[in-house]
Amino acid sequence: MKERIDNPFIVAGYAGPEYFCDRVQESAALKRYLKNGNNVTLISPRRMGKTGLIHHVFDQIHKEDPEAMTVYVDLMPTDSLSGFARAFSVALMERLDSKPARILKKATMLLSRIRPTLSFDPLTGDPRVSVDIAPGEEENTVEQLLDYIGNCGRHCYVAFDEFQQIAQYPEKNVEAVLRSKIQFMQNANFIFSGSNQHMLSEMYVSAKRPFYASTAFEHIGPIASADYYPFAARFFTKQGRSLPEDVFMDLYDRFAGHTWYIQRVLNKIFMQSGGVVDQVSLGKAVQEILDENEYYYQTLLRSYTKGQRNLLKAIAKEGKVSLILSGGFISKYGLNATSSVKGALKRLVDDEQVYKDTDGYIVYDRFMAEWLRKQD
Repeated sequence: MKERIDNPFIVAGYAGPEYFCDRVQESAALKRYLKNGNNVTLISPRRMGKTGLIHHVFDQIHKEDPEAMTVYVDLMPTDSLSGFARAFSVALMERLDSKPARILKKATMLLSRIRPTLSFDPLTGDPRVSVDIAPGEEENTVEQLLDYIGNCGRHCYVAFDEFQQIAQYPEKNVEAVLRSKIQFMQNANFIFSGSNQHMLSEMYVSAKRPFYASTAFEHIGPIASADYYPFAARFFTKQGRSLPEDVFMDLYDRFAGHTWYIQRVLNKIFMQSGGVVDQVSLGKAVQEILDENEYYYQTLLRSYTKGQRNLLKAIAKEGKVSLILSGGFISKYGLNATSSVKGALKRLVDDEQVYKDTDGYIVYDRFMAEWLRKQD
């Protein structure tokens, strides 16, 4: 039975092609690579829509080949090979069967190094599968998971999202472990997705790294406003309301076409009552989101030095800074000496509070940038 969607502007997960905007060319390219035996590295800033694109392509693959197995693994919460093995194990087990009890039985038979357990969410009562991996067995577990995929008799497509996390694991052989297995797999293709372009590029352009020159590359940017506007407007039309193009374009430009932020604001506006969406509706929605996040932003700022806070605010107020160490920028916002700005910038970039694109530096969280611009 198809799940009923109350709000069509999805901000988490994937709800089907009806609620997925455009990405026609990117979907076709990604699918073409996979279908022709290539592994793909998918890169974009965080919250630009990588995860939705992966699920959308997997949905298309399933419709064309119901026997294919797709496995999506979110590596963002992981910080070690043990975390990688657990995330990979749970993701694979969930593809083995839809019934938790049968998942445990199949996993126990097929994956001898994994000790799966079934529990229930204390609030919702929903079943949850977790795994326990014995210390020292993490590498063998990952190898066994890949062996299972390689010998399962089905074509498999595996996506490791936020793949750059493995470069920060204390274990320094993870790339080699994965590459040694993946390079010989005939029935499986992989998507390595991530938001840290520098770290991902290092994995594939350095001849000293195991994944050197081993994948195709696909970059995704903002959805074109000409495609995004009719997608958004039709949902308001169905609701008996109107979303004027000029209001949408103000929203689109305000967040530079960054998908998740636009979706989040549209989600808020869709919850409002009224007929025509106007600038008041837009302003109210954005302010509600900033108010909801204010405590988090205040807490985050307290974790930085005064110099780091001042630099973050200056970048937010400027919008985008191309010459961040220039005397003009430093004096305009009363920042410290160039060496201090350089040190503060490194910390903010390392923490992914600031992001460098081809044109300059921006505050990564665009809602936080809006909030910072309102601060004294």
